[in-house]
Amino acid sequence: MALASFLEKLPAELLIIWHTHRVPILLLAISLATLVHLTIYLRSKRTRISATPTPSSPVEKKDVELRPEWLPENTTLNVATLNLDEHAEDDIVPTAPMVKVKKGPKTVKGKKLSKKTQPVAPVFNHQTDKIQPLLFFQSLSGTTERYASACAKVLTEWTIGCDQSSSFLPPQIHDISYIEYDDYFISPPKTEANVKHFYFILLPSYNIDTVLSNFLENLSETHNDFRIDTAPLSGLLGYSVFGFGDKEGWPTEEEGFCSQAREVDKWMARLTGRKRAYPLGMGDVKSDVETRLQEWRIGVQDALVEVAEGRGLGEGVPGSGDPAESDEEDVDDVNSDSESYNPPTTRPKKATRNVDEIEDLGSMVDPNSSESPIPIDFTTYKPKSASSKSKPVPTPKEMVPTSSPTYASLTKQGYTIIGSHSGVKICRWTKSALRGRGSCYKYSFYGIASHLCMEATPSLSCSNKCVFCWRHGTNPVGTTWRWVTDAPELIFDGITTAHYKKIKMMKGVPGVRAERFSEAMRIRHCALSLVGEPIFYPHINELLHLMHKSRISTFLVCNAQHPAQLASLIPVTQLYVSIDASNKDSLRKIDRPLHRDFWERFCACLDILRNRRFEQRTVFRLTLVKGFNMAEEVKGYGDLIERALPGFVEVKGVTYCGTSAAGTAGLTMQNVPFYEEVAAFVTALAEELASRNLSYGIGAEHAHSCCVLLADSTRFKRDGKWATRIDFERFYELYEGKVEGTRTDEEGNVVGWRPEDYVGDETPEWALWGNGGFDPRDQRVWRKGKGPKDKADEESVGGKEEIRMVEI
Repeated sequence: MALASFLEKLPAELLIIWHTHRVPILLLAISLATLVHLTIYLRSKRTRISATPTPSSPVEKKDVELRPEWLPENTTLNVATLNLDEHAEDDIVPTAPMVKVKKGPKTVKGKKLSKKTQPVAPVFNHQTDKIQPLLFFQSLSGTTERYASACAKVLTEWTIGCDQSSSFLPPQIHDISYIEYDDYFISPPKTEANVKHFYFILLPSYNIDTVLSNFLENLSETHNDFRIDTAPLSGLLGYSVFGFGDKEGWPTEEEGFCSQAREVDKWMARLTGRKRAYPLGMGDVKSDVETRLQEWRIGVQDALVEVAEGRGLGEGVPGSGDPAESDEEDVDDVNSDSESYNPPTTRPKKATRNVDEIEDLGSMVDPNSSESPIPIDFTTYKPKSASSKSKPVPTPKEMVPTSSPTYASLTKQGYTIIGSHSGVKICRWTKSALRGRGSCYKYSFYGIASHLCMEATPSLSCSNKCVFCWRHGTNPVGTTWRWVTDAPELIFDGITTAHYKKIKMMKGVPGVRAERFSEAMRIRHCALSLVGEPIFYPHINELLHLMHKSRISTFLVCNAQHPAQLASLIPVTQLYVSIDASNKDSLRKIDRPLHRDFWERFCACLDILRNRRFEQRTVFRLTLVKGFNMAEEVKGYGDLIERALPGFVEVKGVTYCGTSAAGTAGLTMQNVPFYEEVAAFVTALAEELASRNLSYGIGAEHAHSCCVLLADSTRFKRDGKWATRIDFERFYELYEGKVEGTRTDEEGNVVGWRPEDYVGDETPEWALWGNGGFDPRDQRVWRKGKGPKDKADEESVGGKEEIRMVEI
């Protein structure tokens, strides 16, 4: 009634205008509202709605206290984001200004193909376009790398000599361990418009976590990322995968033969929009691998000829799976895609239909069928039917299973594997000290006799693949802890028992001194630096407490890639951080980190170290590799030292192991510096620090280890003399609270101890800079033809000899 009375009052002209133009007016209003809504939507930030869950640990979790005073005000790490319980470090986000915040999500577009259509290759003009073959491989022991290099060589010769040679560019070979995934596996490589890419992928099989596991995870995340189209690699001409396996360990495909190659083949089919140019090849490395690889290579070459002649991938590529849009939970869809690995007659295809909307459920029920509808639980979204298929819940696996090649390789090198992820090995310096032939540099610098020291690690896994790693590249790698977790008591009992067993095996070695053998049956020190990353172990604090309780000193080395664990670490006797480069590019080349934000993590660890320098002895360990991190990097190292202000800086020449793995990383004997070169570098670094008014001086040396020590003279000099050694008994008393430290708060209250509270005796004269650092009570044994044969000869050369260390 109100509306009617209102309309009666309106002038007749307005009513006529309304009735005449009401449709255009309504359409205009709707259009304006839609435009405003769309503008607001596009300007708003979209957040990721899913995240990869972190596998749980079977060991009961314990809360770890993170004391706020451990982090300085200007730290580059956001404490609120540290995930200390789950150790899911991908959630750590450094605060500004270290990370540039993007204004919106990255969108990668690709060609979405209908499942009913055949794959269509990009238009290739054989008169103007070029084919760029890219060969990718991943290798742990070097076997796959050798086959990949040989395959690349044959392909190069073929592209030059074939009839379509004008259409091919020289093949390029890439190690998956060192490439940026975003450059190749989110979108095709960016190059000239007339260059088209084709992927060859050669992969081994592992039953441990390696770089290949990270690669598979990246392919899966790319496929399931809502910001990326279904087939972002559809711009490729095609791809093909070949897998290397061992049928002695995995007799059939169902038992794991070439399982990771099959996974990569499946994901590539989805990401490329079914551009599989040739079926998956598989070969047994102990029988027919060369024959199978040759057959596969010839088949792929034939496919390339068809592409070069403008015929694309043919009238259909047998075996290509559909680019499924759902994840693994769509079991039927995955099974149909898996038929690419078997002949079509092996298992009949089952027609399936994805349920995308709840409204579609009604149309799926056949009213004429005698079968009852499938029961659906709308609360849990899991089928209740006993016959229904469901995705199995993943369970943590062992880091180094006893049946794995890694286990065999590490034990062959002399390691004893404790549990599933820890290890212990007797050091060559321990053997040397038992025979009275000298201890390592830690004795000259800190008073640690090598025959009383145990070298162990609670984590064989590492997040770096350093070019100078002594461990031959055989240890597993990873960025998050997702394995079965052994209890700290099991690890402690295991490594000590294994160490004593190895010491006992030395009793029959000629030259072993009885008194030192007896002393060695009581472990006094533990170097947590054997292999892998010790603070990666989720219960490292509990393990350290067990060692301190047993009066075993702890020397822990970390690689500055785990700021959350470093911030929550309890005080150790001496804390090392490996500083292998002075800038981001150099660190990437020499440490080859797996974390994409490796430099932000590195800087965050330096800030944490700076604030904890008054709580425990902190050390920078610089490993010099000629051609990588020595030339013109003194100033850069000075910047890092000024930022963290460690108590000590150890500068050591790299030790060359002579392994094939090191050679493939670009490391040879030419990269090992002479001791004179190390000494010159240290002298230049000391001068650089002095020019910045930093109180560092050269305190000691150990020429036999090619190692020199810089120390803070204001903290570790007593009456003008260097005092770099440690009073271990005093440390235990401070740790147990039997004596009071001297570290105070702003009000003068004692809140803990300082490194100065357990400084030991003065550094002995023979260990000081310029005196060589070899204990005169031991007997120096020279390799044949490598040094003076008696004391007179040694004095004749002034105690200086040209030293270039080689691991024996």
